Parts: sequence; structure tokens; C-alpha cells
Amino acid sequence: MSHRWSARCSSLCLTAVAVVSLHGCGGRGAPPPRGPAEVGVVTLEPERLTVTEELPGRTSAYLVAEIRPQVNGLIRQRRFTEGADVKAGELLYQIDPAPYQAAVDQAAAALAVAEAGLPALRSRAERLQGLVEIRAVGEQDADDAAAALAQAEANVLAARAALESARINLGYTPIRAPISGRIGRSNVTVGALVSAYQPVPLAVIQQLDPIYVDVTQSSADLLRLQRSVAHTAFAVDETGVRTVRLLLEDGTPYPHEGRLEFRDVTVDPTTGSVTLRMVFPNPDHLLLPGMYVRGVVEEGTSDQAILAPQQGVSRDFKGRPFAWVVNAESKVEQRMLEVDRAIGDRWLVTSGLEAGDRVIVDGLQKARPGDAVTAAPFVPTGAAGR
Repeated sequence: MSHRWSARCSSLCLTAVAVVSLHGCGGRGAPPPRGPAEVGVVTLEPERLTVTEELPGRTSAYLVAEIRPQVNGLIRQRRFTEGADVKAGELLYQIDPAPYQAAVDQAAAALAVAEAGLPALRSRAERLQGLVEIRAVGEQDADDAAAALAQAEANVLAARAALESARINLGYTPIRAPISGRIGRSNVTVGALVSAYQPVPLAVIQQLDPIYVDVTQSSADLLRLQRSVAHTAFAVDETGVRTVRLLLEDGTPYPHEGRLEFRDVTVDPTTGSVTLRMVFPNPDHLLLPGMYVRGVVEEGTSDQAILAPQQGVSRDFKGRPFAWVVNAESKVEQRMLEVDRAIGDRWLVTSGLEAGDRVIVDGLQKARPGDAVTAAPFVPTGAAGR
């Protein structure tokens, strides 16, 4: 009995000594404090950047002429093919000229009658005026003769004006193209009765080469662009000629470049936008009026643009952008930013970052502001295996 008790006490003592020994060894063998955390950074470098903006819009004809008759009458001929190109001055319709030719003949006859009596009245007025001087006739007779002559001369002038008016109306019976362009469908056929200045045009001619593209830009974007230029963030072309490009409705680029014609001076109160008019060559008539397109406008060029990866830019609770950078002392530092827009997967930074700054894009959870870190160039996951 005493023997077993002694053996148990010895075992407990050895266990206690082992536990104490282990605790003692653990205290003397603790690992050293860890070194600076390693973070992945992207070193910013200035880049040459041309800032563009895509603006929605629609095409419209460069010139539009609605063909309307200027006299009443029956359509005797139609001399064009619908959908074809016509030249300025080309005959389109022929209104029956017979009534207007008759009016010209009648006016010419009236003028001849008025002119026929004029010599006799002039001679009588001159003779009576001579007789008045020798007191052979009364002054009243001479005055009546002079008045009759003046009235006859006025009748001649009126007859000439009537003849000219009749000739003008006769000249309106052939309806000619006022501009060159592509003519649409005809709204009347041969034999139709038309009236002068009717509300419905006979046809419409549209000049399609060149062609207008009207796009809209929000007034907020316009103000932002003006601020950028004012702070010399971007330089615009000194010549004032700004080339623009075009994307078709299916996303394909239009093969010809255009020019920015003007920016409207009025903001549409319903949409808060202004209209920009562009002019594009359209030799193949690929663009038709009313097509939806997107104009690509070059807003300016910067030789020292700073682009920060979006992965390294965060926002605070107020929505203000900021980034964590590794400063010259290899410590984490917060920078408040001003960004202009997204360019691909990067932000165009206008304030807060400079060339040479090292922006943390990976491993930020390992460090706090003010901590010393080890900066290593960031390698994207997709590029690591290549």
C-alpha cells in the first residue's frame, strides 16, 4: 500500500516538473516581432492623354428644300426618278402652261393698246400748250390734255407690270430643283391639281454630302470641361478646328472624320443639355437623315496626365475619393483626391497624386496609416503566370 502511494506521488511530481519546464522553455523561445508588412504598389508616371467624350445624337440633312408650286394648275409631267440625285435647276414637274401663256398674251395686248394711244395724246398736249402761250385756247384745255397724257402713261406702266406678272407666273409652271441633292418620293402624280404654296410639298430634296450630326452634351459636363481648360489640365487646339469622329448605331466607327461646327449658346431647360453641331463628309451616302449615332469629341490633350488604378482608390463615408500611398519614409499615408473621369480601369486624377507616387493596390489590410511597410511592384494575377 505504501509502496503504491509512493509511486503515485513520484509520478505526480515528475509531471509537475515537466509542465514547469515546458512553460519555462516557452517563455525563453518566443518568436521575434514581425517585420514591416509587404504591400503591392503601382508607381504613377505621367502620360500623354487625349480626353474624348461620346455624345449621343442624330444625323440631319445639310440642306433641305421642300418643293411647292407657286401657281395653281394641273401637273402635266414629272421629270425625275424618286430616290435619285438631282442637280440644281433640273426640271422636276411641269404645270400646264396654257392658261398662263394666254395671260401673258392678253397682258401683252393690253400693253400694246395702252402704248398705241400714247403718241396722239402726247402730240395734243404739246400743241395745246403752244396755243396757250399765244392765248389761242384756254389753259383748262391744255391742263385736260396734260392730265390725259399722264393717265395714258400710267396705263402703259400698269400694262407693263401686268405683263411682267403674267410672265413670272408662266415662269413658275416649270418647277425646278432649287438645290442639288437626293429627292424623295413624289406626293402627287401626273394629272393632279395643285395650288400655290400648298401645305403639303410635292417632294423633298435633301443634300446628304456633307451631312450634319447634332449631338447633346449636358451643361454639367460643359462646365467641367471649362474648368479643366481654365486650370490648364488640358490644352485645346489653338487653330480652333476640332476634328471629331463618329460611331454608328451598331458600334462600328464611321470611316471619315468630321469637324465641330459650333456649340449652341442656349441650354435646353427640359433636358439641361446643349447641342453641338458637327459636319461629316458623306460621299457614299452611308449616313441618312434621322440615324442615331454617337459623336466622339476630343475635349483636350494633356502631356502630364496622372492615371491611378481604380483598385487603389477608395471613397470615404461622404463619397470623397482617396488613396493610400507609400511615402518617401516607406510609411503608409492617406491622400484625398480629385478625379475627373474613368479612363478604362483607371481614374484620371486632377489633384492629390503626383508622378512618382506609389499607390497601394494590394495588401492594405496588413498595414495601418503611419505603419512602415515594404513596397513591392504589384503584379496582376493574370500576368503572374506569364
